[in-house]
Amino acid sequence: MLYGDGVRLRSIEREDIPTFVRWFNDPEVRQYLLMYGPMSRAKEEDWFETMQQRRDDFLFAIEAQIGADWVHVGNLGLHRIDWKNRSAVFGIVLGEKSHWNKGFGTKAARTILRFAFTELNLHRVELEVFAFNPRAQRCYEKAGFTREGTRREAIFRDGHYHDEHVMSILQEEYFAQEKARQPSESGTAKRRA
Repeated sequence: MLYGDGVRLRSIEREDIPTFVRWFNDPEVRQYLLMYGPMSRAKEEDWFETMQQRRDDFLFAIEAQIGADWVHVGNLGLHRIDWKNRSAVFGIVLGEKSHWNKGFGTKAARTILRFAFTELNLHRVELEVFAFNPRAQRCYEKAGFTREGTRREAIFRDGHYHDEHVMSILQEEYFAQEKARQPSESGTAKRRA
């Protein structure tokens, strides 16, 4: 498991499939994902089997600490890892709507970025986000991603074309951000004195 601030990332298991099917058949959850049609358990089981064989993806279940319990609130992953250029595509879904807007997405993103940059030694992590999803954009910005471009009218959803933004974070940006988040040793010593 990978531990973060109030979240942990664990491997996805076959027992999680019914939860995924419930999430992905909720139109409110699905509206922010590339998938647009209903999801069957058989399709999700096929996806699970395929993902077990792939070597260019790391997938995790996001568990949030709620009181004394760990609750499965979503999934995330690093996809299409390019080992030569040291890059990956980040994806996340928070399927439990009762846990939206509580900062779990940002905490999980920071946790996977730590893994990407300190364990996998990736140089770049990027993502694509729909322009009509400002909550996700704020989450990514808080995690350190920078918007670098827009794919104009790239997504057709609910009878209209929508822009899609491309965001990324580089390894050195991640380390600079983490250094800024940590209290300096001299500052800590001054506070103790």
